[in-house]
Amino acid sequence: MPTIPPFLRARLPGRAPALAALITAVAVCAGDAVAHQYPFGRHDRGVNDLGAQFVPFHAHLWDLLHGTAHGGLLLNWQSGFGAASLPDLGTYLTSPFALLVGVFPRERIDLAVYVVTVVKMAAAAAAMAAVLPRLARTDTSAQGSAGRARGGAAPWWAAPLLGATYALCGWSVIEASYNPMWLDGLIAFPLLCLVGEWARTGRRPVAGPLIVALAWVANFYTAYMATIGAALVLVLRLLLDRETTGRGRVHAVGRAAWRVVLGVALAAPVLLPVYLGTKHAYPGSAAVFSPSPWTDVAARVMPGTYSFLSPAVFVGAGALLLVCALAFDRAAPVRERAGWVGLVAGVALSLQWRPTSLAWHAFAIPNGSPYRETFVLAGVVVMAAWAALARGRPGMRPVLYGLSVPAVICLGALSSRMANAPAPALFVLAVAGAGAGLLLARRGGRAAAVATAVLLLGSLLGQGATAMAYGDHAKLKKFHAYPTWDRDLSARAAAVAKADGWPKYRTDPGRTQVSSDDPLLIGGEGAGYYSSMTSDTYTRTMRALGAGWTSGGRVIQSLDNPVTDAIFSVGARLRTTPGSAPVTVREDAPPLVTLRPAAPARYGDSPFRNQEELLGARVYTVPASRVCPVGSEAYVSAPDFWGTARLGTGAPAELRGAMPKFRAALAPLGTVRTKGERVTFRTEAGRPATPASWSVGCLDRARLAGAVAHLKETGAVSLHVSDSGVHAVLPRGSTGYAVLSAPRIAGWTCDGRPAASYLGLVAVKLHGRTTVDCSLRPPGVKAGGTAGFLAVLVLAAVAVFSRRTRVTKPSSGHHLPLARREEQLA
Repeated sequence: MPTIPPFLRARLPGRAPALAALITAVAVCAGDAVAHQYPFGRHDRGVNDLGAQFVPFHAHLWDLLHGTAHGGLLLNWQSGFGAASLPDLGTYLTSPFALLVGVFPRERIDLAVYVVTVVKMAAAAAAMAAVLPRLARTDTSAQGSAGRARGGAAPWWAAPLLGATYALCGWSVIEASYNPMWLDGLIAFPLLCLVGEWARTGRRPVAGPLIVALAWVANFYTAYMATIGAALVLVLRLLLDRETTGRGRVHAVGRAAWRVVLGVALAAPVLLPVYLGTKHAYPGSAAVFSPSPWTDVAARVMPGTYSFLSPAVFVGAGALLLVCALAFDRAAPVRERAGWVGLVAGVALSLQWRPTSLAWHAFAIPNGSPYRETFVLAGVVVMAAWAALARGRPGMRPVLYGLSVPAVICLGALSSRMANAPAPALFVLAVAGAGAGLLLARRGGRAAAVATAVLLLGSLLGQGATAMAYGDHAKLKKFHAYPTWDRDLSARAAAVAKADGWPKYRTDPGRTQVSSDDPLLIGGEGAGYYSSMTSDTYTRTMRALGAGWTSGGRVIQSLDNPVTDAIFSVGARLRTTPGSAPVTVREDAPPLVTLRPAAPARYGDSPFRNQEELLGARVYTVPASRVCPVGSEAYVSAPDFWGTARLGTGAPAELRGAMPKFRAALAPLGTVRTKGERVTFRTEAGRPATPASWSVGCLDRARLAGAVAHLKETGAVSLHVSDSGVHAVLPRGSTGYAVLSAPRIAGWTCDGRPAASYLGLVAVKLHGRTTVDCSLRPPGVKAGGTAGFLAVLVLAAVAVFSRRTRVTKPSSGHHLPLARREEQLA
């Protein structure tokens, strides 16, 4: 291999990350272009939670950055009639890369999220490419001569290609590409490995905790997994380092531990509210871990395969072949071969064992993909591949023997239903290209080096783009794709903005939802809310009132009902019909703070009676015969029915209930025109013809108007709404309970005390007062802030101490072994 000139060698550390990032971005965009996916084609990109939840939350971040959101860092007035903001921000939006959405026009929010996704993947490639050369060799006594015999250090193309290989792993391009928050864990893993390396060598005591804090703030969930993976890498490197004594290893682990603890403490102002938010969230559906068949796991090693419930273990053929060659390389020290290959095998096996799967996922099996830690396996594979190259070019025999492993994997995958016709062929072609490149590298010379790099690069780009394109198509077949921002969304947003009267009244963006978080995406202040932090209180309250849900209660839908609109001060509602422009319908609504004279009863089984209890007036007739009075408005409640309901010959109302995952919302059937009209049901083949449990409520509009007028008359005469609460003045002589039309989630206080709950809403007993001050501070804000402040003080002390130590410590670098001096310069 040609010698690299000194001036070029000095610049390569910066060029390798840039090249890795470029390769990654090209492969990702090429794959999306081949799939004709947005922004390169006609297919919508907002598959599943990306369109339902993540794009709307990034739109909300845009509003926060530009000062147009209703709410702030503590309270989000737009979602769920008032939700805690900080836990959601910490779960979805605290990545530094998320701030990029602010530079795009709001109507290009889909493009903004796409750019953030590609930039994160490129950053992960750059991080790995930058960190790999800094993982200095440890077993110098045994491998130094072998390394010199084989051509010295890793070839110049190794770091950028392996960095891109990591970022283009199957987990990244198939799973995390539409869960952009997870990509922060992809970036964090190599950086946390660098923190471990600094701890091993006793360096960077300030930078280490700062990187840990940044990783955990960006996305605590995948940062937790990345921290476990980095710990495993650190332990392996300590075991491979023969120059470190047992006591030195213990000290290194101790240094790594306190840096992680200090970094997590620095992140506590975000982490603690998020953690406590999960404790107050609705539990949703329980998940059960079931390991995938090993034939399916083998199939997922190939590009061009997809399954939601199996691990996306695909990694570039070059890295895979290098690890396999390392296993057969007798010139490598046995400890190194066994260590790196054993770590790869151990992490791979841990994906399939329930106890270790629980540990990877913070001891809670997730709803959805059960293999979210797979990126750590890809990172370990890439680091093992680097270890194979760090001694120089691999020999011909190890490479040829190593080719047997992909052959066995391919044969094992043939019986899997996921091994479609192109996948094995693509895999064989990629492995052949990578093998040819590694064998060609043995010849030496500039031409051979360039040819090797071209072969490996072509193999990687082909695999990465193929995996991306196939994943795009497969997800579109399996999941619903939410629409990219278009003229319809612009018209909806304009209609909502025109009708907006906040805080005098709320504007609901409508029952025909575009996403699961329409108030964040389109605007307004509605019931719709989808988050991992959807509170237990809110879900149970809306269930009692007849609301529908999906995702086992985590996605609460807008409830198109005039009684609940009055309860929650919804004075305008968007309505849409196919082929017509969206319009907003105005209704008289009480203020946000109203008066109830007495303590409430408990909720019962009937959503109609529950609505009346919260409203404070009787407005429904609930006939036992299910025959409604003429002139009333009929509503049907059949939460576990999937089909349609119809009043007489009227228009059918759609019901989508399959409990516990799906709950059908209480639906309007229209006005009763003639005596004796009945409700009939129709369903799909294979489903029950009639609901197992259902009821009809007949609304008297005149009674409702009287109840609203009474609430307006006795409600707040003055109202000031802030980003964290509300100040209300009630009429003189008011007694009973002041009720704020917001769910009584954890963190609400009124007049300096924990707020009371009035059937799930925020309330305070007046005791002769006529002013009310209520504010929301999510649980953990104060304790997290205190922990973060103390951590800053500790970090400052560490900085001062380490600076004094560097000044007073005599220079002894020239007496250290060459490898140790190289580590200090890394």
